Amino acid sequence: MSRALLVIDVQKEYFSGALPITHPTNHLENILAIYDIALQKRIPIAVVQHHQPSPDSPIFRKGSSEWELHPEIAARSCDIHIEKQWPGAFTDTPLADWLLLHRVKTVTIAGYMTHMCCDTTARQAMHQGYKVEFMADATGTLSLDNAAGKVTAEELHRSILCAQQMMISEVISTQNWIARISEQIAS
Repeated sequence: MSRALLVIDVQKEYFSGALPITHPTNHLENILAIYDIALQKRIPIAVVQHHQPSPDSPIFRKGSSEWELHPEIAARSCDIHIEKQWPGAFTDTPLADWLLLHRVKTVTIAGYMTHMCCDTTARQAMHQGYKVEFMADATGTLSLDNAAGKVTAEELHRSILCAQQMMISEVISTQNWIARISEQIAS
């Protein structure tokens, strides 16, 4: 089964910027682990990078230091680098055409934030007929406190994973995904 890894928005904004990811622990290490296995097994990799359309945006301002990819991601090769300005990686990007070109049937979602761009992209992929693997510990989020209420990063992450598993994605750990990839390549 043809698969592609979508590494979504692993940018400095989530480390040194206004939106530090706090849950789960080891999120970056897990993203890098699946990235490296995908490179080794020659699984196509799309690196997605978000920017806000307004040049005055306080977050994800194109060209700012926080907009840049995390150095560990920037140092690795990928098959396509996609810039987006909406939560879903399919909206106004070449992602759908690229997946079609590579005859992809399954997309693996890793990156940030679990509840926003990862969730939206997984839903878009499912709507377009892809099987979706949603990385339980290689996606990450933060606590929210806004007019709608307050939620911890752990509660938010767990809620999204439960919703994804219900009908949209197969939620899978890094360890189990790596074992799956190793089995499939060996057989």
